[in-house]
Amino acid sequence: MPLNLRELSAKEDLLAPGHRLCAGCTESIVVRQVLLAIQEPVVVACATGCLEIGTSPFPFTSWRVPWIHVAFENAAAVISGVETAQRSLVRQGKLPDRPVRFLAFGGDGATYDIGLQWLSGALERGHHFTYICLNNEAYMNTGIQRSSATPRGGWTTTSPVGKVIPGKREPRKDITAIMAAHNIPYVAQATPHGWKDLMTKVRKAVAVDGPSFINVLSPCTRGWRHELDEGIELSKLAVDTCIWPLFEVESGVWKLSHRPSRKKPILEWIKSQGRFSHLLRPENQHLVEELQVEVDHDWEKLLRRCDAGGPL
Repeated sequence: MPLNLRELSAKEDLLAPGHRLCAGCTESIVVRQVLLAIQEPVVVACATGCLEIGTSPFPFTSWRVPWIHVAFENAAAVISGVETAQRSLVRQGKLPDRPVRFLAFGGDGATYDIGLQWLSGALERGHHFTYICLNNEAYMNTGIQRSSATPRGGWTTTSPVGKVIPGKREPRKDITAIMAAHNIPYVAQATPHGWKDLMTKVRKAVAVDGPSFINVLSPCTRGWRHELDEGIELSKLAVDTCIWPLFEVESGVWKLSHRPSRKKPILEWIKSQGRFSHLLRPENQHLVEELQVEVDHDWEKLLRRCDAGGPL
């Protein structure tokens, strides 16, 4: 099926409405786009987090596909076991030999931190599954604590703002590059505002022979301190400021997906969210300037990678 809105709107949503995710949450938008993009039967493993809590309050579920909730850390391990079991049952003649797509969803806490070794092991073993990181840049489900995906300067309950600490003091981890370093067939970054870009990347990811990974920025109204209707707009602003560039790595070749016609200053990103409001104080001006230098450096590094067709 081609990716056009008329035909996609006729498909059944595999994530039903009526879930209990927060108003303004973009995670459900991302999940709906991911599931709509896939044309084959889907099996999903879901790490503990906002998505799991909001879509499966016992005895209800919003999932219209085979779905399993597992612990914070082991979604990749569980879905790799499911994929292995399916291959075994096909070989034994107990299941028909037809394409099935295996997905794992995890937040940045479950991906960047708690589940990193489980994910790394599943990728190294070469299981045929796609891991989607729903990256809202903190542990939002448990009270907005910092994760290694939280950007430098961001307020969280465990990186508070005061006279001594101006928010999180460390830069965020580049998990997408870490995943690409596993030499898996497909890695990408995406956002919910670029629906066609995201859905195209999902189709590429599930079609490769082996594991794949997509890191999707997912604005959070509670943790980011923005208005309920601004999530999609903020995901676009992240791309336009180059704090969240869109790219893919296919068989080790880095490819830029989008180059902003006008690269906006990081100050526009900072002004858009309450979690950065302290950076607008005169005494923190130097932090804004340092963040701009970091973003510019990372953007130029990505451009060189894409021009060179591989990592530096």
